[in-house]
Amino acid sequence: MTTRLAQEAPAPRAPSTSSGASTADGGGAPGADGGAGGPRRIIAVGGGKGGSGKSLVATTLGLAAARRGRRAILVDCDLGGANLHSLLGMDYPRASISDFILRRAERLEDLVVATPVPGLGLISGARNAIQAANPLHQQKLRLMRAVQRLDAEVVILDLGAGTTSNVVDFFLLADFGVLVVVPEPTSVENAYRFLKAAFLRRVKAVAGDAGFRELVEEVVRSRGQRPLTPAELAAELAARDAAAGAALERELAGFRPLLLVNQVREAKDLALQDGMVAAARRLFGLDLVSLGHLPYDDHVWRAVRAHQPLSFEQLGKPFAGELDGVVGRLLDLASTARVASP
Repeated sequence: MTTRLAQEAPAPRAPSTSSGASTADGGGAPGADGGAGGPRRIIAVGGGKGGSGKSLVATTLGLAAARRGRRAILVDCDLGGANLHSLLGMDYPRASISDFILRRAERLEDLVVATPVPGLGLISGARNAIQAANPLHQQKLRLMRAVQRLDAEVVILDLGAGTTSNVVDFFLLADFGVLVVVPEPTSVENAYRFLKAAFLRRVKAVAGDAGFRELVEEVVRSRGQRPLTPAELAAELAARDAAAGAALERELAGFRPLLLVNQVREAKDLALQDGMVAAARRLFGLDLVSLGHLPYDDHVWRAVRAHQPLSFEQLGKPFAGELDGVVGRLLDLASTARVASP
């Protein structure tokens, strides 16, 4: 992956959140307490590579949040391969996100359907029209603003694979971006690529707002084909313009995705967390926050294969225990962020 900033529609920007994320043009910050003002916290589950279990992680996070008494909504943002309804044992919903994108539905909240889990709603991406898989820029902005206004305490976005702007922008929209990896070299490689793409997309938005995008492009061009790490980009920018460098340093410090290692089978797999945190700091100058791990669970695998709806009671004890800890840490982070907010 090169570091050339994409020549496409500007990355969406929005009010800062605890993770420094940004969203669509003036959509308004999420409400602090849920309800009509918007969700308390938006959590995006991504990672770049298909097969890392992102959808399963998103679904089980929703199960655990609802079990803790939180009003939660799952949003299937995998616009080209939605499957959350299947994991919940549901038939194809009659309406999907494409109805909102194509303006057959005016309000996204009207697409929320009840799931077999009390307190957990779903906005499905099933039955999406082909044109909804790659929405136009303005369609995406409208969808992002609508996500921010959903009436729930927790909104969980299940993102598609890859590092396209449509995937990355929803990761940056969230208060907490969860990077899911499995202990496989290809998954780890794609996770680093996703991190880099997300940060550079964010740089593009900041540079455009602050008026130094041309300077960023000049720095990138000056390096030719040699890739720039985010830390190197900030340092070289500071050498040319102190104010621009300081702005980028602030963005770098505020970009702290959460790392979740999924499908852990052996004790040595646990070392991946510390290794990736250290490598992200060394190679990119980025801070990854370790959220924990989820073990491989044969109960989950059997349920998915048999098309049975997932429930918290079905989960094996090791998986359920780790999942409860992960959700607890996420909710603690959300509470801390609310207290710290002005």
